[in-house]
Amino acid sequence: MESSARKNEKTAKNRASKPKYVNPSQLSLAGFESPFERSLNPENRWVKLAKLLPWDDLCSIYRKHFPQKETGRPDLNPRLVLGAIMIKHICDLDDRETVDQISENIYMQYFLEYSSFCDTPPFDPSLFVEFRKRLGLEQINAINDRIA
Repeated sequence: MESSARKNEKTAKNRASKPKYVNPSQLSLAGFESPFERSLNPENRWVKLAKLLPWDDLCSIYRKHFPQKETGRPDLNPRLVLGAIMIKHICDLDDRETVDQISENIYMQYFLEYSSFCDTPPFDPSLFVEFRKRLGLEQINAINDRIA
């Protein structure tokens, strides 16, 4: 009997609390509990992948073909560009959905090296067209070789 009670107590601790019914007209964003006060889960796939990838090498491959401009609007961070392309392909998303997912997902933002959560889009989805034009087969193969 005691082991059964302990087992039930242990499994209850691992489950999320049961949501209470709240009338939708009464629910506010301020009342919604956010997990952001907690640390990120080190077992999350984006956290693990961020630590596995050779970001310095990947960014140097990118920068060799796209040196920083002296004038005009500054370029996007290469890790943001390459990471967004990886997110798009790993999750099999279209351009707009990729940008939306990045704006909504704290783990993806960690993967892209954001210093804190930001709910604004990182760039306009139409820039993926530019990324595809600028990154040719040679650069993609060099990046893939370095990852492998």
